[in-house]
Amino acid sequence: MNSQIRPMLVVAPRGAAAGDADSGAGDQGRVSLWRIFLAESRMECLRLLRSPSFAVPVILFPLMFYGLFGLVLGDHTHAASPEVARHILATYIAFGCVAPGLFGIGVTVALDRDRGLLELKRALPMPPGVYLAAKLMMAMVFATVVSIALMVMGATLGTAVLRIAQCAGLLILSVLGVVPFCGLGLLVGTLVKGQAAPAVLNLIYVPMSFLSGLWLPLSILPHGLAQLAPVWPAYHLARLTQYLLGEGDVGFWTHALNLVGMSAVFFVLARRGLRKVR
Repeated sequence: MNSQIRPMLVVAPRGAAAGDADSGAGDQGRVSLWRIFLAESRMECLRLLRSPSFAVPVILFPLMFYGLFGLVLGDHTHAASPEVARHILATYIAFGCVAPGLFGIGVTVALDRDRGLLELKRALPMPPGVYLAAKLMMAMVFATVVSIALMVMGATLGTAVLRIAQCAGLLILSVLGVVPFCGLGLLVGTLVKGQAAPAVLNLIYVPMSFLSGLWLPLSILPHGLAQLAPVWPAYHLARLTQYLLGEGDVGFWTHALNLVGMSAVFFVLARRGLRKVR
């Protein structure tokens, strides 16, 4: 994934600064904040959709890996039981949540910082936090799209047919599960240059996916490498997705709290990095 992603500016909607004669200034302010957030989120999604170097790998890589390792090598269609098929599908749904957060936020923040766009955003009459909230929304949208595509692929080409409640649970988990990777991407984006961000993020993305058991089962890895899996947030997200599909031996709250703790650490460190940007 390279760094050819062009920035897009969002201007506050017309009338956002002026109060409505028939409503209070507080109501107008709330409407303006919501409209600015939606406009900023829309621009972030369009910005990345117009960058094939981002959109194609983020959407197609999880589908390609699932088709290769889950459907072809895993022989889902003919031999694998529905339980095994659902287990592998849950793992690749977790894999599909990694890239939108890492690259969608990490690369764009690094590029915006290099180009001075962060300082420009601060000078605009835009509420604080909308810039990052819009990027978080963008990552959630991409993670949801990838999850839906994987579920459709598993049901049509394999035997991973899910109940409606399971599909809903996986979608909710995809939306929330992308947050730790957004924090990690934001942290990297505040530390490295825009041109170096894709390379650094790939050095995190590939080993994390492999060592978390997202591509291959941890049981076939050397014991020493398998013991490192809990260090990665992708491992805990994969265990949560497997829990939602009926693997009751997984400690749900243990993995959930690990993800919350990792997210907090990433965002706190990233906040310190953003404060240094002038």
